[in-house]
Amino acid sequence: MREIVCGDMSVSRQTRNTLPDRPSLVIGRLLLPLAALALIAACSDELSRARPYVLTTATTGGVFYPVGVAIATIAHAELSESENISMTAISSAGSMENLKLLRDNQAQFAILQGPFGAWSWTGEGPVREPQSHIRSVSALWKNVEHFVLLTELVSTGGIMDLNNLDGERYVLGARNSGAEQTGRFILETLGVDYEEKFSLAYMGYGPTVGAIQDGNIVGMNIPAGAPVSSITQAYAMMGERMTILNWTQQELDLINSRYPLWDWYDFPPLTYPNQTEPVRTVASPNVLVTRVDIPEEAVYRITRVIWENLATLQEIHGATRDMRPEIAIAGLGAPLHAGALRYYREVGLEIPERLLLEEPSTDPDPETVSDTERNADP
Repeated sequence: MREIVCGDMSVSRQTRNTLPDRPSLVIGRLLLPLAALALIAACSDELSRARPYVLTTATTGGVFYPVGVAIATIAHAELSESENISMTAISSAGSMENLKLLRDNQAQFAILQGPFGAWSWTGEGPVREPQSHIRSVSALWKNVEHFVLLTELVSTGGIMDLNNLDGERYVLGARNSGAEQTGRFILETLGVDYEEKFSLAYMGYGPTVGAIQDGNIVGMNIPAGAPVSSITQAYAMMGERMTILNWTQQELDLINSRYPLWDWYDFPPLTYPNQTEPVRTVASPNVLVTRVDIPEEAVYRITRVIWENLATLQEIHGATRDMRPEIAIAGLGAPLHAGALRYYREVGLEIPERLLLEEPSTDPDPETVSDTERNADP
């Protein structure tokens, strides 16, 4: 028996020896062309549907994955029937793997930490080669820097107190994680000699909180959407024995001198349990990026549907409450995709020169043109 397969449908073709008698054989010969025609029609219908664009996110335990699923769900619900545009979200190891998936066209959209968006365009930091196929779509929610230190080691309450360490164990993040890479960039830019001053330990957010509670480390770097559950847990257990370090304007200007990604982020008292003093730290946006070869019309539609359904997105996940249309392009590292640029110009945003790149507009994919547009007068 040989199977002809299209999607989830299959037709089995049997040999003549399996047919019990001549009348059945005649009927079978009559029905087989009809079955083949039905299969061809079904296959044609299936193939006419849009192949879903893949949005790659991060591990299922973080914020990237649920927000990515929400974006893909909204895009699919709003665009699959009317515009033949579909999207599905997948989990991944995070920003670095997402860049590889985009490069190999195994994903067409990705959520990245803001610095990775900049590094991917310039080929700096942990990204060895410029990723010239990357284009920005939108800034998303804020990734807030939480540099934490035991209060007994704090002198000024600022991030430069990290220079006072003398061989104590400090966690920048799990090995090869986005937290580690962005933490290294920040400390190197600020002039904190962490390689000499720290005994670096590598672990994820959950184990890091346990380690500081147990006295196995003296501090940790936790970049994430605020309030972060791991910081909430640590504050609830330790209270005033730990401190989130503050930033100055000079330090903010310093890290923005190479990549203008960060802005102020203020924690009022009691943002976290037992946090009695306000904290001024910094944050950069996580960003949605795509490939330059994705049709302009598709990216325009997806960009528009995200911002027109922001209230729904914010109901699905609290981290997205940081998102506002007026800062949709703040902190982007790579030039805007032509489709996203078209949307932001329509809504009146002023586009900085660094996000503009002259390139031919991609022709609309016939599969993404709606019936209304297809039948419109020229």
